[in-house]
Amino acid sequence: MDELLTTRQVLDHLQVDRTTIYRMLKDGRLQGVKIGQHWRFHRASVEALLAESSASPATAPQPTPMLSTEVLPIHCLQSVQDVSAETVEVGVITTDTNGQPMTEISNSCHFCNLIRSTESGRQACINSWRQLAQQPDAQPHFFTCHAGFQYARARIEIDGVSTAQLVAGQFFTATPDPVQREKQIQDLAQKHGLSVAELRQADPKQNVLSQTKQAKITNWLQKLADTFAIISLERADMLNRLQRIANLSALGTE
Repeated sequence: MDELLTTRQVLDHLQVDRTTIYRMLKDGRLQGVKIGQHWRFHRASVEALLAESSASPATAPQPTPMLSTEVLPIHCLQSVQDVSAETVEVGVITTDTNGQPMTEISNSCHFCNLIRSTESGRQACINSWRQLAQQPDAQPHFFTCHAGFQYARARIEIDGVSTAQLVAGQFFTATPDPVQREKQIQDLAQKHGLSVAELRQADPKQNVLSQTKQAKITNWLQKLADTFAIISLERADMLNRLQRIANLSALGTE
């Protein structure tokens, strides 16, 4: 009986990203069976794909599809992001690889709204998101932003290339030291021209996530980023088909 491989084993064998695996399933290049909520793949099919790839002559690299408002409308991304952020109870935003926002922040806390109400505060947030995008680790991990909160990011990859990132944050992973947090609030208020008292009152000190919820968030975040990538690929495929139909229709009128 042919051995069944997990998705992770196939990723390691083929050296591709998860989105490419789903694309191969869709176009028939890879055969798999779904057992419950998980895909399993026949080893023979994977090895045949590897052999075919090795035997094929090198071809010119294909253009890398990029996320855009045409392929993945921002209003669509925003709606899914809004619902997800409220359900998980964290702030969520999608940015490009330079940290520039592609969406509005979903479920944003009052403290961060105050920070971003100033130009310097908004730029400080963008700089933090940019630093997140530059982190070399492929999987989500936690990072401290300029305001002292914890954030994690998941890359939205198209054919193995990171084209955007999904960021979740505005929480603590441990109860902050009161003295250090007070000093941080005073520094933020002075730097961005805000009221110390207002920032202090808005500070969500109680938003400390347990280790269990931290693990759930990083897992959920990567799944959501993968979903956005799959939607992008499927929409791009649909637009290409529509364009070919339009081209054929144009030829028929000449």
